Amino acid sequence: MTQLSYLRYATLTLALSLCGLLAPFTSTFAAPATPKVAAKAVQPMAAANEPAQPALVDLSDLNADSNAPRVEGNIAELQNLVQAGSLTELRATRNGNYGAKLFFLAQEMVYYVALSQDARWWRVVKTQDTVRAESIYAQFSRKSFELADGEIRRTQLQAQKALLDRVIAKSADRANRLTADLQLAQQQDSQVSQRQQQLQAESAVLQTDKLDAERKLRALQLQVEQLQKQTEAGLAPVSVTPSR
Repeated sequence: MTQLSYLRYATLTLALSLCGLLAPFTSTFAAPATPKVAAKAVQPMAAANEPAQPALVDLSDLNADSNAPRVEGNIAELQNLVQAGSLTELRATRNGNYGAKLFFLAQEMVYYVALSQDARWWRVVKTQDTVRAESIYAQFSRKSFELADGEIRRTQLQAQKALLDRVIAKSADRANRLTADLQLAQQQDSQVSQRQQQLQAESAVLQTDKLDAERKLRALQLQVEQLQKQTEAGLAPVSVTPSR
């Protein structure tokens, strides 16, 4: 029992000694925690009171050289070569306003495959692979065919509509002329009808006049006969001897 009590006393003494040695270090590390928490609490309030800062603008391009040479693509390169007459045209396809062409630059063994619209280059592919150049040219040719299909159809419809418009105009002109002829015919028919009615009326009057004249003539003839008889009354009849 005495030995066990001694061990407990020694252990307690050692623990107290260690606590005394570690106390300064514990206060050193724990003390700054309070200011940090206070700083964190004050910082949002200070930020709320400060004016908003403008967004930063990237000004790195302001010092760029405006006279730097412009990089040209395949389209500009093809245009320059065509104008210079340096290319050989190997194939060409035309479908409406769209077309495909295959050019060859012999000096560099380079192919240019171009798709155009209204004589302006639309897409240009540059390659040294013959098989790839032919394949792209075939694709551009089919593309020009597909793109031109709508324009060709529109052109056909425009032509058909223009034809129909001309036929309609001619038909309308003929209808107008027939209408004018019909109006003239109706006017003439009206005039003829009026003329016939006038003639019938005049004929009726003339017929009446004729009958009156015939009656007057018969009356005069009777009067003449009577006067002749009265004039020849008492005269011997004239004998007519036959001639020998």
